Amino acid sequence: MAPRSLCSWWRSLRRSQPPSRDAGVSLPTEATPSVASHEIVPAQASDYRLDPTEAKKQIDRIPRFRILVMGRANAGKTTVLQRVCNTTNQPEIFDGNGEKVCGLHDAHVKLMQRGYHNIEDELVFKSNPCYVFHDSCGFEAGSEEEFDKMKKFVTDQAKSTKLEKRIHAIWYCIPLNDSHRMVMAAERKFFNECDSGHVPVIVLLTKADTLNLDAVQELMKRGLTVDDAMKEAPEVEKQLQKGCLEKIKGWLNELKFPPQSYVVLTGMGQESADCEELLKCTANALTEEGLQGLLISSQQSNLGLCMEFAIMK
Repeated sequence: MAPRSLCSWWRSLRRSQPPSRDAGVSLPTEATPSVASHEIVPAQASDYRLDPTEAKKQIDRIPRFRILVMGRANAGKTTVLQRVCNTTNQPEIFDGNGEKVCGLHDAHVKLMQRGYHNIEDELVFKSNPCYVFHDSCGFEAGSEEEFDKMKKFVTDQAKSTKLEKRIHAIWYCIPLNDSHRMVMAAERKFFNECDSGHVPVIVLLTKADTLNLDAVQELMKRGLTVDDAMKEAPEVEKQLQKGCLEKIKGWLNELKFPPQSYVVLTGMGQESADCEELLKCTANALTEEGLQGLLISSQQSNLGLCMEFAIMK
């Protein structure tokens, strides 16, 4: 099935669902005159939620699914995006007005340089223009100014009453290649201070394959030969991944704005890597009416995933 017809098929299926009972846009409740000015509590990003009926009307006018990608340098962010979009090429970068700001080679350089990237720039892969990515480069290195810019961007996006302008999901990448530095000050600061509202935050545990070496070394300490350790390593590797996941969940779930979900990514170094689990996890975390369909229809080549969610719905 061609990409365009696949998107149309999914959206027509979603339109067949019963409409929501509510209407309009829900905004924060205003303070009554009897409340003193010093008692007024500022509106939080989570107070801004599109009514399901209004959101459903907007879905058909949204051509692309928008994701903010976060994480420290060398967390494997670009590789994950390439696998999702089924490409080995670098993305093109456009400013907020849709003007290209650099070519493919410069895009790669720009992504690698700390603090140089503008979070409002749009990263688009030619292989799948149904996705728009934003990169948070900068604040993870400890810059307070960059953190404030990122926080303002996230909260402004969460408060937008137009789904087309909103970020639809946030992927926060945490690499497992250094088990002693999995959750650092940047992660604690983000999940303690940044309210993403109804935009779900998914933690991606990247570079999980690097735990294979740890598994081999652990088995050799138990007296196994190198060959035997390598044979037994996959099972121990899974146990180590599970242990890392439980530690990270324990740390982040105690903070003020914990992530909605977690997913362990393996095999991302292979061009044929499967991102289905990541997409399922993201789709299940979405709360706005119809955004699941927008995400799944953006995954043009995965008809099986489309069918699975069609059956679920």
